[in-house]
Amino acid sequence: MERPVVWTSEGEQMLGVFHQPQGVGPFPAVAIYHGFTGTKVEPHRIFVKMARALCQMGIAVVRFDFRGSGDSEGDFADMTVSREIVDAKRILDFLQEQASVDPNRLGVLGLSMGGAVAASVAGQDTRVKSLALWAAVADFSLFRAQIDMVEQARKQGYVDLGGNVLNWAFYEDALTQDPLKWAASYKGPALVVHGDGDPTVPVDHADLYYGAIPGEKEKLIIPKADHTFNSHDWETAVIEKTATWFQKTL
Repeated sequence: MERPVVWTSEGEQMLGVFHQPQGVGPFPAVAIYHGFTGTKVEPHRIFVKMARALCQMGIAVVRFDFRGSGDSEGDFADMTVSREIVDAKRILDFLQEQASVDPNRLGVLGLSMGGAVAASVAGQDTRVKSLALWAAVADFSLFRAQIDMVEQARKQGYVDLGGNVLNWAFYEDALTQDPLKWAASYKGPALVVHGDGDPTVPVDHADLYYGAIPGEKEKLIIPKADHTFNSHDWETAVIEKTATWFQKTL
């Protein structure tokens, strides 16, 4: 069963889709965190396909739009990593409130910047029992390579990213974030997935996460794959590995 769901984070409405397996619960559950400028669907509907694969394995899923993204309230201009961490924890609250969900068997999956959010939440919130990172940002200093854009944001207070206006506060906040520190605080099992052809987040970010995570862990590097696994073969490999991972660890 798939149904639209609505809740609030700091007074602003968030929209998502809850996937509930057939049968009698309570079921383990996974929250899926999208990337920068992404949504609860993501390219080639990879989040929809991931959620349905988990649901077929008896794992409930919620995929949603962070505030300021997709169908949720708020302005993208006000988005920061810190705000998304707040939203991400609120999703765990939502899952705990569902009678069909086992509150002691919660996992998180994050893509790109959503991966940094997932790693941070896993290190901060003991409710997270399993973690999966897809092409996850490990170090926000990568923004320092975008000198012109960051300087423009600093001088005029915002930057225009192809029609997405983003306030300087995002960069101020991001450069204080340390997802690797939180990953090192997380003691549960973690799966790290990345493409070695990723032009957006270099594959060495996967190595940084794998080195930082102290507990049970696996790493899957997809040869030639880009940032969002934009081929059927890449997508299939990522979904099958991740679904098996959560089935084993939740």
